Amino acid sequence: MLPSHKLPWNDRAGRFSALRLAAFCGVIAPALWLAQLTIMGNLGSKPLTAAIHFTGDWAVRILLLSLLVTPLRQLLHWPQLIAVRRMIGVSALLYVVLHLGLYTAEQAFDLAKVASEIIRRFYLTIGFVALLGLIALGATSTDGMIRRMGALRWSQLHRLTYAISLLSLLHFFLQSKIDVTQPVLMTGFFFWLMGFRLLRKFEIPAGFLSLAGLAVVVGLLTVIIEAVWYGTMTGIPASRVLAANLDFSYSIRPAWWVLAAGLAMIALHLARMGASADRGRRNAIETVLTP
Repeated sequence: MLPSHKLPWNDRAGRFSALRLAAFCGVIAPALWLAQLTIMGNLGSKPLTAAIHFTGDWAVRILLLSLLVTPLRQLLHWPQLIAVRRMIGVSALLYVVLHLGLYTAEQAFDLAKVASEIIRRFYLTIGFVALLGLIALGATSTDGMIRRMGALRWSQLHRLTYAISLLSLLHFFLQSKIDVTQPVLMTGFFFWLMGFRLLRKFEIPAGFLSLAGLAVVVGLLTVIIEAVWYGTMTGIPASRVLAANLDFSYSIRPAWWVLAAGLAMIALHLARMGASADRGRRNAIETVLTP
């Protein structure tokens, strides 16, 4: 039996943490969903292929969630979120390992063939490089490794997360081939996450105007990425892609979801500031009224 402080829903002191439990449930939910689909036989005619895609998609999503911790922590003034970043990052690694394991199973566990395919196919090569990077980050994510490496060196190494995310997104694009809706959406989210970090780097306050500007710029960048990809890989004219982004009768294109997510972050930030201001006023009144 694991010691209490090793249980995923407990903090380092062994106390129950609702935040850690919520994060644990969140990262394990896709695996449970996949298990349910498998048991019920709902993965289609090629269940292994569907499971490979499923785990790969969720690996990218969870990796981006690990990058979302810092913006949420700063915008919501919620420092406790840092406690779940490691769990989310390690979960992304585990989904990638499962992704590779399922691919190996699809190749009848022929490791020589798997290695040959990784070397021969570019999208598999960059996916494997991303996996190696995640393994390096996972291996150095313990408290002991942080102490041995020192905070500065550890922080510099873990900035590789940005490059690993880019490689993962490129792998996602190349693997998706024709329909790149999901890769475009994830890439839009990634650029918002990087844009937020640039605001902090250049000490631009995270106010309404800066965050709204970021949301609009990243939304437009998402449209451009989608148009360039389709134009380059399929020959679809950019004008058709742009027109599709203005036609809501069929579907809502990724750029609009990216814009909506950026605006939602503004709403959360303003709501948190309003709640803090109300609490401050109540505390001030109580202080004045207390004899």
